[in-house]
Amino acid sequence: MQLRFDALDAHLAKSLAPLYVVTSDEHLLAQQALDKIRAKARSDGFCEREILSVDRSFKWGALLAANQSQSLFGDKKIIDLRIPTGKPGKDGGQALQDYVAQLNKHPNPDNVTIISYPKLDWASQKSAWVTRLQDAAVYLDIPLIERAFPAVDKLGAAGHV
Repeated sequence: MQLRFDALDAHLAKSLAPLYVVTSDEHLLAQQALDKIRAKARSDGFCEREILSVDRSFKWGALLAANQSQSLFGDKKIIDLRIPTGKPGKDGGQALQDYVAQLNKHPNPDNVTIISYPKLDWASQKSAWVTRLQDAAVYLDIPLIERAFPAVDKLGAAGHV
C-alpha cells in the first residue's frame, strides 16, 4: 500500500501494519517518518528493537532469523532493517522477497518490520524485490522538496566590483 508522508499520522492512528518501507533522499522527513512508526510501535507494546544494517558482509539469513526468533523476555519486537546503499544485491533482493513470502504465510504478530533505504534509481524501482515490497508493505516513497534559491542579482551582487 503506497502512503504519502502527510497521511502517515492518520494511518498510524488506526493501526500498525506488520511491514513498513521508507525510502527517500529527504533525510529529515524519512527520519521523522521512521520515528513516528517506531513511536507507534512502542506505544503498542513493541519494546525490543533489533537493528540490522546491510553492508558487504551482511548475512541475509539474519533477517529471517530475526522474525522467527522469540524475545528473551517475551516482548514484542521492532525489526529495523537499514539498507544504506539501496542496493541489496542479488542475494539480498531474493532474501527480501522470501521475507515477504514468510510474513504472508506465517505472520508474526509479535514483530513489526521497518525497512529503510535511500531513493532508488529508475531501474532499481522496477526490480522484483521492490515490487514485492510495494505490494506487501505500507510503502512511503517520500519525494524531494523543491527548494528555491534567490537569484544572485537579488542578493546584491551588482554592487561588487
